[in-house]
Amino acid sequence: MRSRKATQHRNRRFLVFVSKIVLAAAICAGIYLGARLGTRRFFFENPDYNLTTIDVQTDGTLQRDQILKAADLREGKNIFRVNLAQVHDVLQQLPQVDDVQVFRKMPGEIDIRVVERKPIAWITSEKQISDPFQSEIAFLIDARGVLMKEKKLLPEYLGLPLITGCTSESLEPGKVIESPEAKAALELLRLSAGSFMQTRFQIREIDVSKGYCLIVTDKNHTRVTLGFDHLETQIQRLEQFLVYADDAKRDIETVNLLVQRNIPVTFMKPASEIINDTIDPEEMPRIMKAIPVHPPASGSSANKTTKAEQSASKKMQTGPQPFSARKQNQKGRNE
Repeated sequence: MRSRKATQHRNRRFLVFVSKIVLAAAICAGIYLGARLGTRRFFFENPDYNLTTIDVQTDGTLQRDQILKAADLREGKNIFRVNLAQVHDVLQQLPQVDDVQVFRKMPGEIDIRVVERKPIAWITSEKQISDPFQSEIAFLIDARGVLMKEKKLLPEYLGLPLITGCTSESLEPGKVIESPEAKAALELLRLSAGSFMQTRFQIREIDVSKGYCLIVTDKNHTRVTLGFDHLETQIQRLEQFLVYADDAKRDIETVNLLVQRNIPVTFMKPASEIINDTIDPEEMPRIMKAIPVHPPASGSSANKTTKAEQSASKKMQTGPQPFSARKQNQKGRNE
């Protein structure tokens, strides 16, 4: 009798325990389904939370339509169905975007703040290019080395320096350059942004096609050869040469900073010397003589030809007679 009661008691406790678990699961399931249904009805399907305003602010050339198309955003969409993290990642992958922030403002507004990359130069694989604006193989590049291809070109892009001869790697929008010569060119542009270099030596072109040096040309057509290493030291030496040239009132034509000592420097000719070489006449003017096409014939025909040439020459020397003289000659012939 004791064992039967003990078994019944144990079975009763097990049933009570299972019943409690089932009841708790049912309550949790009810709560979950109710919360989900309520959330969908009061939030995701509530027209009060539809997007009515998408505020897009950017400091560059990206258009609002481009940003909304890339982020797959449109008015009328439920604000809670917008994945802000996904929108941030998609916009961050655009080549022109440097930083992006996305905010949700209840009940129906999303704000997007875009900071675009600022291009500091053009870059191309060609050694010579006339107009990067019209070229399909010229890209804009920012200080971090990210390549960009803008759909809308601003006028200030025309005055940016040009990096040519970058053939060691393929150039594609959104790619970060890895070649040492291109990185050296960007570092040179960063270092030359100082006050003195920016006003006295404005870089117009950097040729990296040599592979071991940078050939830099400024707005005054001064050509400077620099190495990839110790650019800051080379720029300091260039500043000394520029100061010397300003004191001597002469313009530098070429300077090779690859050399540590006895740096070769050439200067441009003064403007007065170039003008004098251009306009000074020759000391002895050249006398141009006509050469007959056919050699003169012998005998009487030669004499007639010579007389005809002499008379023609005499007429050319005396020039055309006045009208009165021609009239008197005609009158004399008639008489």
